[in-house]
Parts: sequence; C-alpha cells; structure tokens
Amino acid sequence: MQVSSLNEVKIYSLSAGRSLPEWLSDRKKRALQKKDVDIRRRIELIQDFEMPTISTKIKVSRDGQYIMAVGTYKPRIRCFDTYQLSQKFERCLDSEVVTFEILSDDYSKIVFLQCDRFVEFHSQHGHYYRTRIPKFGRDFSYHYPSCDLYFVASSSEVYRLNLEQGRFLNSLQTEASENNVCDINPTHFLFAAGTAEGKVECWDPRTRNRVGLLDCALSTVTADTEIDGLPSISALKFNGALNMAVGTSTGQVLLYDLRSSNPLIVKDHQYGLPIKSIQFQHQLDLIISADSRIIKMWNKDTGKIFTSMEPEHDINDVCLYPNSGMLMTANEAPKMNIYYMPVLGPAPKWCSFLDNLTEELEENPESTVYDDYKFVTRKDLENLGLAHLIGSSLLRAYMHGFFMDIRLYHKAKMMVNPFAYEEYRREKIRQKIEETRAQRVQLKKLPKVNKELALKLIEEEEEQQATRKRKQKNLPSLLKDDRFKVMFENPDFQVDEQSEEFRLLNPLVSKISEKRKKKLKILEEKEAQEQEEEEEPEGKPSDAESSESSDDEKGWVEEVRKQRKLLRQEEKVKRQERFKEDQQTLLKPQFFEIKEGEEFRSFKDSAKKQKLMKKTLGDRLKLEEKLGTLSVSDTTVGSKQATFKLKKSEQQKKQQEAEKQHRQERKTLRRSAGHLKSKRGRGQPFH
Repeated sequence: MQVSSLNEVKIYSLSAGRSLPEWLSDRKKRALQKKDVDIRRRIELIQDFEMPTISTKIKVSRDGQYIMAVGTYKPRIRCFDTYQLSQKFERCLDSEVVTFEILSDDYSKIVFLQCDRFVEFHSQHGHYYRTRIPKFGRDFSYHYPSCDLYFVASSSEVYRLNLEQGRFLNSLQTEASENNVCDINPTHFLFAAGTAEGKVECWDPRTRNRVGLLDCALSTVTADTEIDGLPSISALKFNGALNMAVGTSTGQVLLYDLRSSNPLIVKDHQYGLPIKSIQFQHQLDLIISADSRIIKMWNKDTGKIFTSMEPEHDINDVCLYPNSGMLMTANEAPKMNIYYMPVLGPAPKWCSFLDNLTEELEENPESTVYDDYKFVTRKDLENLGLAHLIGSSLLRAYMHGFFMDIRLYHKAKMMVNPFAYEEYRREKIRQKIEETRAQRVQLKKLPKVNKELALKLIEEEEEQQATRKRKQKNLPSLLKDDRFKVMFENPDFQVDEQSEEFRLLNPLVSKISEKRKKKLKILEEKEAQEQEEEEEPEGKPSDAESSESSDDEKGWVEEVRKQRKLLRQEEKVKRQERFKEDQQTLLKPQFFEIKEGEEFRSFKDSAKKQKLMKKTLGDRLKLEEKLGTLSVSDTTVGSKQATFKLKKSEQQKKQQEAEKQHRQERKTLRRSAGHLKSKRGRGQPFH
C-alpha cells in the first residue's frame, strides 16, 4: 500500500503492488508472499478487481453493494460484490460500451450504449433486449418520472425512448450540430445537453421546450488561460437544484448557478486535456474533476486546491463511493485503482478495517526511500571533490542533479570541512544565548553591524517624533522592519567609509561621524557597565547650534579639498607599487622563425603582407588607389596610364609622428593655461 501526501492530505493507494497470476497454486502464492516483501504488504481489497486490457467506465449501484465496470478486450462487463469482496459475474458483449447506466437499486436492470449505435438492455439473468438509434450515440440519461431514455448523438437531435411503452417518441431538435454529453437534474428533472459548439441547452421534459441556453465557450476565455480553438462541452453534472458544473475539451471546469448566465468559478487544469468526469463531494463542499492526466479536488466556493492525484496510467472515468472517502478510477491499464482518503470520510462498511489500518500507519510512520539519500547538484559534487563519481553506481542521475547515499555525503563533507560541526554548534549556542537575552529587560542597544547608520536612524526618528503632530500616524522604522533586518546583522552589508565613492558622495561625513562616534562611545560604556537606567545626552543651546551650522557651510569647500588631496595621494602610492611590481617581474624572451628569402621589419608588416598576398590583383590595386600610391587614368589613344608613388621610409614616418605628438602637447598646454586664467577671473579655487 502506497501512501502519498499533498497539502497535508493523506492518500492511500489500495491497488498498488504486484498482482499474482490466477493459475498459480495456493502453495506457490504462499511461497511468493514469504519471499517478496511487496507482495506480503499489498492489500487486495476486492479479488481480481481488474480488466483484461483496459477499463472505460465504472459505477456503483444505489444500494452500494455492487461495483460494475466495463472494459476490453473482449468487450465485457464485470460485477463485483462488496459483501463477498469478489467478482459476482462477468458478461461478454458484441461491441465496445460507450457508457452504461444502472436503472435499479442493484444489478437487475442495466442499459448499455454501444459504439455501433445499439442500445442493449440486461436483466438479472443476462441479455434482455437490443435496439438501435439512428446516429452514433455519445451519452444518455434516464428520466425516472416518465421512464424515458434521452440519447445524445453525433446529430442535432436528442432521441427519446420510452421504456414503459417500448417505443421511440418525438425527438428534441437542438441548435447544435452535435451533442456530446447530457444530464438530468435529480431535484426538478431539468434536462441539459452539452454541444460541440461550447453551449449548454436546457429543456423541460414536461413541455419538451427549451428553457435556457448557456454559452460556456466565451466564459472559458480569461486573462490567465490560453485556448487553441473553440472549446466543446465534454462533461456535465448537476448538484442540487441550482448548481451545475460544466467541463470543456480544453481543460476548464465552470461552476454555474442556474439563475445566472455567468459562471461562479472557472477552474483550469492547466493540461489542455478534455475533462472526463466531474463529481461532487458534499461533506467538504468539494468538486472532483478529472482529465486523462490528473484528478483535482478543489473547493466549490473559493476554487482553492484541496489535493490532487496523478495516477501512473491515463484516466478514463472516476467514481466516488457514496458517503465515504473511497475513490475508484477506470484506467488505460488492466488494474482499476482504488484510493482511500480518511479526510473525505470514513471507509465503507464492507471494508471498515481500513480505518484501523490507516490509524496505525499514522501512529508509526515509515521512513520513505528518499530519507536515506541526499540530492546533490554537479556544483555540490565539485565542492565535495566527488565529481569523478559521475557515471558510477554510487550516484543515481535525477533531473538536474544526482541522488547519493547520505552516509557517503556526510563522510565527504567531514573530510572537506572537518570543523563544520563545531562552527555550527557555536552558532547555535550563540543564537540560544541571544534568544534568552531578548527576554530580559533591554536597554537601547545598537546592532553589531552599521552602528553609525543605526544611530543616525534613531536620531532622525527622535527628531520626527518631536516635530510630528499628535494626529499624524507613526512611520515604519527601518530598524524594526524585517526586510532590512539583515543589513544590521550580516557583516557583508557593512558600509565601507574608506571607499572612494563614499568619501566623494559624503564630503562632510567626517564631521558628522565625529559627533556620532562620541555618542557611540557613551553607549558602549553604558552597555559594558550594564546600567539599568540610561542617561539622556545633555542638550545644547540654540547659539551653539547656529554657530555649528555656519561652520559646516564654511568648511564645505575645505572638506572637499582634503578629500581630493587624500585620494590623489592614495593614487600616487598605488602607481608606485604597481611600478615596483612591474620592475620585479621578469619577461621571458619569445623566438619566432622567419621564412627563407624574407626580411623581418615588424610583426605588423608581416601580418599585413600575409593578408595582401591572399587577396587578388584587382583588390590589391584598389587598395593602392585608396592609399594614394597608385593612380590609373585613360589616355587619348585609348590605353591605360598608371603612376606609382614610393612609400615613405621608416625614419620619415617616425619623424612625422614625433612632430604630430609635439603639436598635440602644445595644444593641451595652451588649453590648460586658458582654463586656469578663467578660474582666476571667476574667483574659484583651483588645485
């Protein structure tokens, strides 16, 4: 028995585990149970609860005693007796069953809609009668007051077959091209049919007139959903007198109140697969909707997900056992799954032992497989020095990493960092001591990191409280805000006052910091002495404050100059250190081989020559024309005239470059002299 948990909801899979072949003797079965732990632990709730290949539909009789399922291959129906926990009977059919309905409280009256347009009736003894409808049927519903069967098919008509008279009645003409599903309300017997155009048509069986039309296709389109094509109706279910749930082929479930044309809730399965089944769970007000991939349970009032299940195989149908927490599914596999969720309700009477079994499992939880393994990424393996184990049996690849034995992981971690546990222990002890200190009567303590910034914030808060009016609300403090808590705890967030950016952006920070440093010393002395009462700092007269403000304004320029001078001195020291390092480094000579018949001038010339040699003659002539060393012109006779200019020697080039450099230096000197004169004229200080 497998146990899974999602959103703290325990789901017990009762059909998990291997099944034993029927042809094995009892002696061999007992021997296998002794050897294999999985076979010994499995729970076979109902004997042979499976189909030969796949199961398509599953239903429970109204008295709760019989579970009926249809499947292939060959097409058949199997009836299981819950009182005996075994199969009651099995009947083979001529063609596959699209859907079926149990008309009586037990298995004595069953109707099958088959894929070859036949409708087959079975009684308690077996096959009773067989008839045919005009089009291929897709779904049908039974109207109990009039004993009418309503069939929807691949046509615009809804066929009616009266079982009391034994004949077809006038069909209902809908506006749709095809009808997919139908249902009859159990309270007021309103008939609803879901169309291929994404609409739901509601009919009154008493007057055989249409009383309502819902356009569900437009309601499925929301801002969060992406829909390819027009959604059709694939599932339909009534709940009580006023509620109706509609499932679409694009994976949305819409909950309607019949008094409104707008849905109350639109729930998207996010898979884009048609909704196969919709069930209502009344105890917790849940809706159980399923597509071929997943079963989702969600609250019908809020739309919040309660839990979900993803079976191994595709789902064809879902059946909720009445007044219990048991759920059964028909799958694309031989086994039909049975799930039990104690949160939804108690176990049925015929398997009440499940309640005791689940309680024992909750009291003694077993460790899962992943408790003995550790998930690590490739980067973690490189840090541990175990990257060479990739591809070996010690690592099992999974998603973006690997599973490894937890014992091996702890050993490798201890070898990489042997003092990790001691550091962890010290940190835990420190945290415990801090927690106990927090419970004492605390003084105004500053944090360990960014003390000056914290003191500045405290001063600003005190000033705001003094100037703020009574009616104004208190603004939030950065020191008490959890978002900025790390800034005063983690030393990585310490403000570096010696950095160039800080000193240039805050030129007067030195004067302000001197005042704060005095306060910090006073506070630290108080904390060391552990005084119970804090002394308030003495106030200053208004004259002193005004004089300080004027001094700050006058000292602004001097402070900027000091900061600039200090930065220049630091840059000079750094340059001298770099120059010393460059002198100490020894450059190793590199040797290059020159081809025979070539003269070496420079590396640039050789590279240019190689590029020119690769080009064609026409490209080389064009390049010479651009450089001005070659000029081609037409003569009066009709021939071409080419004139060449000799390239300048290396000495001439060097001389020209020196002259250019000399001119540029003279220009810069003239500009700097003019800049200084303009500053003197304005009366600005210069350095």
